[in-house]
Amino acid sequence: EKENALRAIGEGAYDFFCKPVNIDELKVVVGRALHVGRIEREYDAMRQQFNAEGFEGMLGKSTPMQQVFTSVRKLAASEAPILILGESGTGKEVVALTVHRRSRRADGPFVAINCGAIPETLIESELFGHEKGAFTGAHVQRPGRIETASGGTLFLDEIGELPLLLQVKLLRFLQDQQIERIGGRKPIQVDTRVIAATNVDLQKAMQGGRFREDLFYRLAVVVLNLPPLREREDDVVLLAEAFLKRFAAAEGKRKLKLTKEAFTALQKYSWPGNVRELENRVKRAVVMCDEARVTAEDLGLSATGDVASLNLRAARDQLEREMLMKALRRHGGKISPAAAELGISRPTFYEMMEKLGIEKEAKE
Repeated sequence: EKENALRAIGEGAYDFFCKPVNIDELKVVVGRALHVGRIEREYDAMRQQFNAEGFEGMLGKSTPMQQVFTSVRKLAASEAPILILGESGTGKEVVALTVHRRSRRADGPFVAINCGAIPETLIESELFGHEKGAFTGAHVQRPGRIETASGGTLFLDEIGELPLLLQVKLLRFLQDQQIERIGGRKPIQVDTRVIAATNVDLQKAMQGGRFREDLFYRLAVVVLNLPPLREREDDVVLLAEAFLKRFAAAEGKRKLKLTKEAFTALQKYSWPGNVRELENRVKRAVVMCDEARVTAEDLGLSATGDVASLNLRAARDQLEREMLMKALRRHGGKISPAAAELGISRPTFYEMMEKLGIEKEAKE
């Protein structure tokens, strides 16, 4: 049974389930599969669209992004662990997927886990797997993500959210390329490359005792810093036009164009939410726009780069509230998958709910 399951995964299946199915496990795996599928579809679409001025689905002609592209080419030829640092919304998962697809492991699986979006009670089993009978509900043996990523790449997003006890276990795996499932007694040899990412200051986390120093140096063999969008002035309009083209086609509004005023506003705005915020603003403008032109007002901006009719803080709060509410509606009010979709941890999601006045009727 195990051999058939692993063979299926090797041939392209994302995961497998054995009866009886654990509902919590099913929700986590389906949510993650949808997330990875969305990232890969966006990657392929962007790769086709950005051939002229992009690199493997990433768009950018600015000096900082050209440096990122150069680094990715070099890192793809290596087997060393990578730590990707960057603010939320800078595209860390897309970079990790690009490294994988240009590496010798491209034909192997790319397995992504958001360490902050999986409940602590499930994350050890998700990473390392378990043996039958290892705990209540473990009705069958199940390999973990590290094992199913063997021959490919494991992407650990929000690595700073990983519990300390699991940091020790992850360190052992990185040192030996061996794991033990929960309840297991025999080490299992794997061949898995690890790419980790975070938007938090791991130096401060180490000083505060929340992140192990030895794990940091094991992961940070190579560190890749992604620039925030405010440092990529040459790329803002390029990205906006690319997003406009994609979303306008999807909405049947292919004739939509950005006005001169919109171009000015895009270039002057500071983009605290980075590329993700730009993408969301353009998408919302396309959906809501009734004219043939997208104005600065449609983007929620003014010609000076300020937020139209609102101060910056209020406008950002409004946009964030809309994003959180939509994510909650899509996932039936459940926090973990909604947080995973937005690329933030559950604690951060709860903090944002409280800050934005969203009632805590959401489900865990």
